Amino acid sequence: MARPLETYEQAIEFLYGRINYERAPVESYTSSDFKLERMQRLLTALGNPHERLPAIHVAGTKGKGSTCNMIAAVLTAAGLRTGLYTSPHLVRFEERMTVDGVSPTPEELVQLVNQVHGPVSELDRLPLRSHPTYFEIATALAWLDFERRRADVAVLETGLGGRLDSTNLCRPWVTVITNVSRDHMQILGSTVREIAAEKAGIIKPGVPVISGALHPDAEAVIAERANHLQAPLWQLGRDVEWEWSDGTEASRHVDVRTPRRLWRRLPITLRGAHQAVNTALAVAALDRLSDVGIVLSGETAERGLRQVRWPGRIEVLSLRPHVVLDAAHNWESTKALVKTLREEFGAVRRRILVFATTRDKDYRGLIRQLVPAFDTLIFTRYLDNPRAVPAEELCGYLSAISERQAHLAPDPYSAWKLARRLSHPHDLIVVTGSFFLVGELRELIREDLRSSAANASTEGGSSRTVQRPATATNASPENTP
Repeated sequence: MARPLETYEQAIEFLYGRINYERAPVESYTSSDFKLERMQRLLTALGNPHERLPAIHVAGTKGKGSTCNMIAAVLTAAGLRTGLYTSPHLVRFEERMTVDGVSPTPEELVQLVNQVHGPVSELDRLPLRSHPTYFEIATALAWLDFERRRADVAVLETGLGGRLDSTNLCRPWVTVITNVSRDHMQILGSTVREIAAEKAGIIKPGVPVISGALHPDAEAVIAERANHLQAPLWQLGRDVEWEWSDGTEASRHVDVRTPRRLWRRLPITLRGAHQAVNTALAVAALDRLSDVGIVLSGETAERGLRQVRWPGRIEVLSLRPHVVLDAAHNWESTKALVKTLREEFGAVRRRILVFATTRDKDYRGLIRQLVPAFDTLIFTRYLDNPRAVPAEELCGYLSAISERQAHLAPDPYSAWKLARRLSHPHDLIVVTGSFFLVGELRELIREDLRSSAANASTEGGSSRTVQRPATATNASPENTP
């Protein structure tokens, strides 16, 4: 019998000791490593908590986390106790699961991990490929947490693809596919059609589906799958339309028309025109809940959407200089970031990029998109994931396509400190390329900014020293202010 875990640190060590495809080198696994049978065995050992909780299930290449957040916020505003499961986390593991916006406490997480510790130990006695993985255990923990806290419904973001994702054993009221583009190609396939087929794997017989996939190949695959399973389909641009009204942060809104109603002046708290599309998909999914007796008013939708916050997604941390964090890590999300920076930060003096990424991403494509949008480039490598691309390799590719040069920093905090030294109050610093980079830097940047603000407001006060890694040692004399 497995010995109970006593501390939060032990619980986290147990989780991080599992096979973790979010951090494992991409060459160490293939699509054959993803099996729903393994997840089903774990859930059976835990009493099948997923069968007692209805869900809204969301897949997609980009925007699925934001869409999940919006759906959950409106359901909470409607008085439903709402579980939300997203991945990856930025800072703390328990960020992945919330009920009405509240994550488990460290003590509650220990209790949850102890619930799965024994069953996982038993399953570990089976052949190797039957051992539950990090993400499978995380998903099971979310279902246990939602049940323990008496959630009425769960909003679930897929981790990878859809068809074989651990979340795909849920019992959905409605499914959503935000969009489809190339990402995780070594697992999901090399063409849009192949990737779309994996995303469409979340569609269930007779369960309504909302699709935001606009690529013709993806649209055709999803429509074919929905028709085969007799799942009513609402397609963005045909059945779901939206009209975006840009403005100040307090006045951005969107009108959304579904086959059932017109939703007027819905607020958008997240930056970027692409969030209007995510709002339209979220509202369409909520509209379909009338099929199960949940009818939401426009006032409820407005109240919920005003509460949406999503750290690390075009998140503005400072205005002098502008500091923006965004976890964009694929072609579509980077395209949206560049477009938003152009539209919403056009008046800045200079643009400084801090960039690191993961080896399984199309980092060459990301660099090609980002380089023309910035005046100063700083490449680094985050510390907490072996899949990080060395900064020297990033610079090597830059040299192959451009005469531009980049600064190199040995770690994320060194890169941030260098960006601060090179910046002027009217400049823009953007940290992007990976969830892992944003996760490692977000709290450090916030602490530095708070410290700087406190020092600036105290005349004659002594400065506070923050112990961090040494600053970059091999910065090149590239276009600095």
